[in-house]
Amino acid sequence: MEPGQWPGSGGSGGPDRAARRGDLGAGAARHAAHLVVHHEAVQVVAVDPSPEQYEMAADLFRHLEPRLRIVLCDAVSHLKTTANTYDVLYSVFGALDFTDPRDLLPAAFFALKPGGRLVFSTLAHYTGGAPAQPDVVAASVPARTPEGEAATMHRWVLQEHVWVKALDEAGFTGISVDMLPSAVQGPRAADTLLMTATRRP
Repeated sequence: MEPGQWPGSGGSGGPDRAARRGDLGAGAARHAAHLVVHHEAVQVVAVDPSPEQYEMAADLFRHLEPRLRIVLCDAVSHLKTTANTYDVLYSVFGALDFTDPRDLLPAAFFALKPGGRLVFSTLAHYTGGAPAQPDVVAASVPARTPEGEAATMHRWVLQEHVWVKALDEAGFTGISVDMLPSAVQGPRAADTLLMTATRRP
């Protein structure tokens, strides 16, 4: 995705209208840093549970404090301690992909201010073309540990209507979905769902 298409950028609510944003599963915080650098009104909290990613983010972007705050924590635990805090929560193939939505979506609703928005990108189907799940079910996908060893992790690749239902059950309204076709070709290409939902005012 190009910077202007990132959840949390100008295309998802206007950065100058939403002063406090949270990047869920921020990795090395590059998207969060982009927002802070290019939009003066924005403060971003970049949340990731990986110590390695936290250290990388801190080394790269510590100079952007206090408008960029880098937090070592899983998304659900962080959100449960930040009631009515955020104007926008977003995720770029981050925590929404790798956390059970039955846990994460209610926590996100809790952490948003009334009228706040949740925006996230997620796979529309598995890389390789297999269809997304018709229910809230995770798949085990290959991964690597920081030491380079083979591992597996859970990833939620859900059909559009499943996401819509899960968001509705968590209390969100104004749910919208955009399908973004893959910008690359090849056996592991995948389209993207860009999901937007609002906490009731």
